[in-house]
Amino acid sequence: MSGKVDKKVQKKSSNNELTSLAAKIKIRALENQKKLKEQSEQESSKESEDEEQDENAKTNKRSHKSKQEEEDEDENSTSYETFETFSELNLVPELIQACKNLNYSKPTPIQSKSIPPALKGHDIIGLAQTGSGKTAAFAIPILNSLWHDQQPYYACILAPTRELAQQIKETFDSLGSLMGVRSVCIVGGMNMMDQARDLMRKPHVIIATPGRLMDHLENTKGFSLRKLKYLVMDEADRLLDMEFGPVLDRILKILPTQGRTTYLFSATMTSKIDKLQRASLTNPVKCAVSNKYQTVDTLVQTLIVVPGGLKNTFLIYLLNEYIGKSTIIFTRTKANAERISGLCNLLEFNATALHGDLNQNQRTGALDLFKAGRKTILVATDVAARGLDIPSVDIVINYDIPVDSKSYIHRVGRTARAGRSGKSISLVSQYDLELILRIEEVLGKKLPKETVDKEMILTLRDSVDKADGEVIMELNRRNKEKVARGRGGRRGRMQSRQNMDRGD
Repeated sequence: MSGKVDKKVQKKSSNNELTSLAAKIKIRALENQKKLKEQSEQESSKESEDEEQDENAKTNKRSHKSKQEEEDEDENSTSYETFETFSELNLVPELIQACKNLNYSKPTPIQSKSIPPALKGHDIIGLAQTGSGKTAAFAIPILNSLWHDQQPYYACILAPTRELAQQIKETFDSLGSLMGVRSVCIVGGMNMMDQARDLMRKPHVIIATPGRLMDHLENTKGFSLRKLKYLVMDEADRLLDMEFGPVLDRILKILPTQGRTTYLFSATMTSKIDKLQRASLTNPVKCAVSNKYQTVDTLVQTLIVVPGGLKNTFLIYLLNEYIGKSTIIFTRTKANAERISGLCNLLEFNATALHGDLNQNQRTGALDLFKAGRKTILVATDVAARGLDIPSVDIVINYDIPVDSKSYIHRVGRTARAGRSGKSISLVSQYDLELILRIEEVLGKKLPKETVDKEMILTLRDSVDKADGEVIMELNRRNKEKVARGRGGRRGRMQSRQNMDRGD
């Protein structure tokens, strides 16, 4: 702790000389946005002058294409239609007003490409990077159609995690607030009987994790999706992981194929998604904002090569360096998430943990504390990496390097969202070199090394190691108490079944 106090004194003395790194990042991002805006204005001013030339160029280009190519282009032309404001669309007035109330002034690229063909009744494959506004891209067409054809059990949205499912429900409730839309969130870790009663109230929209939805389809009397009109698979690449694949296959066999519109949204097009497309979609329009893994331009990514046994010390140094910043620390295991959260709190950093060993109320509570700013540090497994829109996350720290590049993209995508700036730092040990090389290959660039104060880090080592030892002893004591209370028997097996769709 003495290292932390010393560091604070040093930071106060240097405040007049140095601008914080986060402020520099923000300034750079704003400059980039200003340049892009100026460039866009210049292009729009030239648009009317170049319109005739563009039309002639298109005509000449088309004349060199084969007849089959022209037919293909015409068939897919809906995927390239765009709009500038939601008021341009043929939406019901209540939905347009809801968009205004939510400050949806300008659509994101994936919304601009996917909503027009969706409104015309096409199946959609939406490919876009994380944080691109995919939820509204499928919610708006569904709600617009629901207004004209109000039926219970009208749409079902499948999500890989409970937190993402709840977030999707909030979006539907907000957009449908003036339409009287009834929605329900059906996830694991919650009481089955309460959920069954919610389903019997005949909601219009069901947002669910696959395992719990299958439980209700099999066991809840009177509940059926035989007349389902819309099916959405969000974060489809995660849904098709081994944990969800078999359950998803069973659900698709139960759902109707005639008269159903299907939307499939994902970060990338993998072989599994291509197989799912052929199995469940009919002549879909592909709306791709990006066809490869990528991160946004306002995100600054760095790494730190950490000597053996010093990862905890480097982490505490970084938290001290960015003290007060909203930070997510990602770990590979639930045990590490719990231990690091305890270590942070013992050293007087304001942290909370989010992982699959927590019950649903604990998970929701941890997320709410972090979103509200009452906890500035969230220590999480990859259960928090996908789809969650947490406002104003300043820093993402990869304590453990993820084993696949997709997880890295989604982790760092928790910051620098919706045009804001952000920073990610990866702690790389000697055992992580191969993993980080793979990530760099996917990103198409080398991650620069973060500049650190090695002398300061060494002064923190003894205090951090001692605190970590105390946390481990406390966690061991709690585990022994759990065993003594008989947890892990029949109750544990029931809890395991209840949490089958946990997603981490």
